[in-house]
Amino acid sequence: METNFLIIGSGAAGLTLAVKLAAKFPKKKITVVTKAHVSESNTKYAQGGVAAVFDLKKDSFQKHIDDTLRAGDGLCDEAVVEMVITEGPERLRELMEWGAKFDTDANGQLTLGREGGHSKFRVIHHKDTTGNEIERTLLERSNKLQNITMLPHHFAIDLITEHHFSEGKNENLSCYGAYVLDQISGNIFTIKADCTTLASGGMGQVYGHTTNPTVATGDGIAMAYRATARIQNMEFIQFHPTALYDGKNQSSFLISEAVRGFGAFLRNKNGERFMFNYDARGELASRDIVSRAIDSEMKNSGDDCVYLDCTHLNIDDFKKHFPNIYETCLQRNKNIAKDWIPVVPASHYLCGGVVVDVDGRTSLQNLFACGECSYTGLHGANRLASNSLLEALVYADRIFKYLCKHQPWQTTKDIPEWNDAGTVLLKDVEILQQKTVQLQSLMRRFAGVVRNNKDLKKASIQLEMLYFEVEALYQKHKLNTSLSELRNMVNVAHLIIQQSLIRKENRGGYFNEDYNKESVENIVNDKI
Repeated sequence: METNFLIIGSGAAGLTLAVKLAAKFPKKKITVVTKAHVSESNTKYAQGGVAAVFDLKKDSFQKHIDDTLRAGDGLCDEAVVEMVITEGPERLRELMEWGAKFDTDANGQLTLGREGGHSKFRVIHHKDTTGNEIERTLLERSNKLQNITMLPHHFAIDLITEHHFSEGKNENLSCYGAYVLDQISGNIFTIKADCTTLASGGMGQVYGHTTNPTVATGDGIAMAYRATARIQNMEFIQFHPTALYDGKNQSSFLISEAVRGFGAFLRNKNGERFMFNYDARGELASRDIVSRAIDSEMKNSGDDCVYLDCTHLNIDDFKKHFPNIYETCLQRNKNIAKDWIPVVPASHYLCGGVVVDVDGRTSLQNLFACGECSYTGLHGANRLASNSLLEALVYADRIFKYLCKHQPWQTTKDIPEWNDAGTVLLKDVEILQQKTVQLQSLMRRFAGVVRNNKDLKKASIQLEMLYFEVEALYQKHKLNTSLSELRNMVNVAHLIIQQSLIRKENRGGYFNEDYNKESVENIVNDKI
């Protein structure tokens, strides 16, 4: 199969780029590969809103920039922060012109909310399902454009570079498309592309307990890593303190931090409100502090979760503000009017990823990246709430504008077909689930909310053994989705662990007990 523009992923970043390219170049082919239904992405599950400055009387670009830099703890790229924040409102107006409906007041003005880390009211919402509204808008628009081909239930296995058809050492690699698995037929085929964009989302499933959907297995980052693209800041993972825990390994529903802002209490199984033992702000402490407090409570007690208590709140008001959360809890046999909600910290957002410049270009020619799989420099060491969808929209537009000026050249190279000669079908599919659970447990235990170097080194040794086991399965058997995802998650886990070991200080979302102790000792010694 041949296409002009190959986009891997169908969230806000991927679909925005697809829609813009299709409208600008009606005679060119745009192909969107997505491994589940076209609507299944991290975007769809984003409860929070999009942060952007719309009220210049009460807010300013500089205040939003300052809040972003403060959250990023000194590791943001200031030029990127300024670019995203100043271009953001126009991207949202564009989305609204396409049909996105955000909450407004009686006068028809946008209702602006405020979230953790923001100094002003600047977050626009569609109730508590903002991401779903954006996804709906983009899908409706893409369906009207004849030159977009959607390939749902297709899995991108590997990027095609000179590694696949050239001998010897290549200094300047290019991307020529991807090998793609048709998940229904089981066939693997080649998509040759003039330009490829990774918009594949996050990697929350590496930890099992995650607010991300099941498709978030870090595929784009792993493919880029195997293709030798630059990957950076993988140690900076934002953990959301309160994901609904249902007793299973995966916990994919987020209980928004706005619920704590609304007045909910965190309790341990004995009913004690423990947050004041960790921070004077109690439940209103920043999400990294709340996550570490819950992690500490669980480790000290051996319990699998803590509880969010909403029983003292006005339930009618709660339903009005959080209808999706209320209904989902009810579907899972938790009536928040009388039941405490079991919650655990869960992998929520990756601040690192495939390194890109201001035009979304990676270190490989003709390979771009945007959205959560990319590292732009916007978030630094910790993402400011509701900046992620903003980044996706702005960078999709930046890639589009770059491609308008610099249309990629069409390669004449012959791309070899996928070769799986000598492989056999994997009959023992349970082994993949076992190894996935093993990986997730290892990452939660040794490379989770709170880390230390001893545990990280243990994780590195155990992961190396798991890598060789998975690689042996990969070499011997025909590929399927589960095996490909496991292979990708092992690659991503390796990057997280190794880049955590390189980090020698606590910054933003990264917390290492060893450096915390050293900091305390240094302060004491300085005083002496």
